[in-house]
This record gives sequence, C-alpha cells and structure tokens, in this order.
Amino acid sequence: VEKIEEQLAGLCIAKRSTLREEPAYLLDIDVSKPAQSESSRFVAVSCSNKSVRVYNRETLNFLREYSSRPGVLSGVRFAHTCDSLVFSACSDGTVKCWDIRLAAQEAVQVFRGYPSNAFISFDINRSDVIVCAGTEKVEKDTFLVFWDARGITNCAGTTKEPLGVYSESHNDDITKICFHPDKSNLLVSGSTDGLVNVFDINKDNEDDALLSTCNSDSSVSFIGWSGRDYKQVYCMTHDEGFCWWDIAQLDTEEPITVLHVLDVRDTVCVESSSLHYLVGGLYHEKADKLFLIGGTSTGNIHLISCGADGLSLVGTLGGGHSATVRSFCWNLADESLLTGGEDAQLLLWKPGAVERSLTKKASMKVASSVQKRVRVHNSSLKSRKK
Repeated sequence: VEKIEEQLAGLCIAKRSTLREEPAYLLDIDVSKPAQSESSRFVAVSCSNKSVRVYNRETLNFLREYSSRPGVLSGVRFAHTCDSLVFSACSDGTVKCWDIRLAAQEAVQVFRGYPSNAFISFDINRSDVIVCAGTEKVEKDTFLVFWDARGITNCAGTTKEPLGVYSESHNDDITKICFHPDKSNLLVSGSTDGLVNVFDINKDNEDDALLSTCNSDSSVSFIGWSGRDYKQVYCMTHDEGFCWWDIAQLDTEEPITVLHVLDVRDTVCVESSSLHYLVGGLYHEKADKLFLIGGTSTGNIHLISCGADGLSLVGTLGGGHSATVRSFCWNLADESLLTGGEDAQLLLWKPGAVERSLTKKASMKVASSVQKRVRVHNSSLKSRKK
C-alpha cells in the first residue's frame, strides 16, 4: 500500500480535454484494450447529453461523437479483441456498437431487446462472444438479456435479436452488470433490489446458472471482481455502503462475507476534506489489493484501501476537478489515471507530469465552466425579459 501511496502522490495532471460547446457530465470511462506491443489508443466517455465521445488516449484530442437521441446511454465498453469497436446500452431497448475507424455516425451493429425493454446496464464478456444488458423494471418484470456478439459487420445498422433472457433472479432495476475479467462464462449483476447475483452462463437454464446470491441490503450502484483469480465480488450502494464477498467459500463452512460497511463516509477518516460519495472500485493485481475511489463535491479524489479489518484512506488527489467526479479508469500498466466529472472535464493524470502536489490549488476554486455557462445563460434571460 505504501508503494501505491507514493504512486498516487506522484500523479499530476498531464492533459485536460478541451470543453465542448455543449458541456455534459462525464458518467463512465473506458479505454481501448491494447493490441500486442501497443498501449491503448482510445478513450470513450458516456455523457449526460445522451452521447458517447471518443478521444485520443495520450493527447485527449477529441475524435468522434455518437448520439443516441432520444434514448439515454448507459455505460461504455471497448471490445477486448478489437480496439476500434465501442459499445453502449440505450434506454430505447438497444445496445449499439460503433466502429471508430468509420466516419459514419451509424452503429455498425444494433442488439435489439424486447419491446418493453429499457436498458440501464450492460457488459461484453472477455471473449467478445456475449453481450448482456440489464433492464429497468416494467410492471413486474426485469430482465438480463443476452446476444451473440460475433460477426459484427461494416454494414451500418445490422440488427441482432436476443439469444434469451434471465427473468427470475432480480425483482427491480438491474443497475450494474460485470463479466469476469478472465472467465467468459461468469457474470455478476447488481440491482436496486439489493441483490448481487453470480451466474455461470454456460449452464442450460437460469436456475442452474445462478451460483450465488448475496444481499447488500441496499440499492446497488457499482459491482466488480477482486482477489486472486478474481474469486471475490464486491459492490457499492446508492447510500454509500460497501459489501465484499468471497465466492470461493461457497462450498465451505466459512462465511462468504469479507466486509460489510453500512456507510463508508462514517468509517474513513479524511483529515483535510470529507468523503461525500463513492465512485467505484479497482482490484490491483500486483499488490493483491482492492481499492475504492471516492470524492468530494468540490472535486477532490480519495483512494481508499480495503482489508478484512476495514477501510483506510491511502491518499487524496486535488487540484484537478472543480465538481463531483463521476467516473475513472486507472491504467495499472503505466500508473496513469483518467477521471471525468460534473465539471465536464476529462483529465489524464500521470506520474510526475507537472508538479508533485496533493493539495487543492487555490486557482482551481473558481467556478467551473458549466457553472459559468449557466450564469451567463440566466443573465441573458433576465435582460430579455426587461
């Protein structure tokens, strides 16, 4: 953890994306999976203005934007085997795949759900064979919908119908889906019903596929895999709780719960500034350590270390964002960090990029560009009324 603390202390802003004409919250970030001997080339961000934006990974130069109006996009994922294919789920009952090598705005593949489906979560498995999306609850139904993702073509708008659904395991909105990092058949899902379910999708039916059900006792906001060989799952909740389970203990007499914290804000000591919310988690393979990312409404980012004995603050990054941070992507290979927030900024942090500072710079306390635009807009309305 000390080494991680040093790495965090050495992170400084290397690049900032230029603000777009239409500022938007940056809700989710993914980087393209590197081809052999290459580093990842692209960053994709899903935004609150119903679009996916693609940037150059090193320069943060803007490359492409894909819009989904009138649907709302949820999440963004690059394919594992082709770094130019990027996916996002949509509230119009589709998962769309774009090829960023093409100038066209049309999706090269559309995975269409059933008529009542509104997708709010999704993922694609390690082998790029299966896409799965989770729905909002409609009447009494919530679904995990599956498609065969093979054979994506360059013919824009090609549509695929579902392979099938799981419909019995959750009874409320399915907020998060996450395939296992190594095993293409394992999937974990989280819901506002509080349940975190682990499935083996190779099984013939939903009953057999459901390996484990863990109860977080609250609405699930984030899920992930951790531990050696990724035999553990963890989740965060919308009221800033944290749960951590060891699935390897399922067939033993040992309890599967590693840690359950009702409210992380009450248990993590932050000296200079408080902890307002959790953003997500990351398992550090080399250190065999699970970390949580949290922050403050003024843009500070906290790194929190998880152990069976509890949570502890590793360090804080300040001076970057001026509002709530909503998304991050930590590249363990080059120790860089990408963060996106409600200030419409995408930041690339790198070790020793500019200056070594963990304190929030006074100059960053100015109003964010979004706030400025809102003020200008309001004042112009007033003058018009006069």
